[in-house]
Amino acid sequence: FGARLRSYRFDRYRTKEKPDRKPTLARMTVGAPDAAAARKAFRPLDSLADGVFLTRDLVSEPPNIMYPETLAAQGEALRELGVEVEVLGEAEMRELGMGSLLGVGQGSARESKLLVMQWQGGGAKEQPVAFIGKGVTFDTGGISIKPAAGMDDMKWDMGGSGVVIGLMKALAGRKAKCNAVGVAGLVENMPSGTAQRPGDIVTSMSGQTVEVLNTDAEGRLVLADALWYTQDRFKPKFMIDLATLTGAIIIALGNENCGLFANNDELADRIAAAGRAVGEHAWRMPLGDAYDKELTSDAADMKNIGGRGAGSITAAQFLQRFVNDVPWAHLDIAGVTWSKKDKPTVPKGGTGFGVQLLDRLVAEHYEG
Repeated sequence: FGARLRSYRFDRYRTKEKPDRKPTLARMTVGAPDAAAARKAFRPLDSLADGVFLTRDLVSEPPNIMYPETLAAQGEALRELGVEVEVLGEAEMRELGMGSLLGVGQGSARESKLLVMQWQGGGAKEQPVAFIGKGVTFDTGGISIKPAAGMDDMKWDMGGSGVVIGLMKALAGRKAKCNAVGVAGLVENMPSGTAQRPGDIVTSMSGQTVEVLNTDAEGRLVLADALWYTQDRFKPKFMIDLATLTGAIIIALGNENCGLFANNDELADRIAAAGRAVGEHAWRMPLGDAYDKELTSDAADMKNIGGRGAGSITAAQFLQRFVNDVPWAHLDIAGVTWSKKDKPTVPKGGTGFGVQLLDRLVAEHYEG
């Protein structure tokens, strides 16, 4: 399994490199007393590797190739594995009142999408587990535009949605004995004459209003409607959202741990344990009323940014305002979605971080 993970390369656009010069893993022989049993045991891991590779592919694609419509199509391709897939367009989201998500994408020529995937591997009446991903396919910052240096990295600001799609592929590929839902809000955050402005007030699907003080704090606006939609429609056992949400989490934890925020201790402990088991570490961060007060707005129910300090925490507090009585966890994967150096089972580039962690979580606690 480790050799398979390490064999990954994203080189489809390197046209001058001859095929015979590209390193490949042609064959690997492993001795086992029962070859048939070994093959059977490896089959779920093979499906898991397929899911990790899909996530790495999606994160690595350039933004002129991977935008909301084409990213949604990657989810639609999972139908061949038995995944039920719906794609909501802007008209349908507007009908549902998703003003928070739609505001982020209104400056782009690309239509925003909501990708909804269902895997029915459990009982007919069994509550699903739910995974929600931020899918900002390119993030310029909008009118609150980012500096040019490093903006090219923002092709992987859809990393959370990439993990959700890869996870759904892994679960379906190994025929997981559970019901699972994957939801991804897909937008492109661009500056234009129609773009959202600092100072705009939007109404979310929950009915809560948000004063948008910084259009570069957009991922939480996308997740707000995606979270509300998921809990309202599917009534899940739990919700876990994943997002490259804040640079603040990189300052706090670097590139070794994702930030883990949760309203439920049991869920948080299970996530952390699953992460340790597969080498995708999650470090729990605090939540609390003192941080929540940072979001107080004079003009709306809340504003989309807090003060200078505790940026990853106030972002998580914002998300929690769109979660009712459902066990929920937020994984801020900004520091672990992309690697600038090779690691033993992770070549530099898109890491696929999160797919193995969540697959282990499901396998250990939520399959019949």
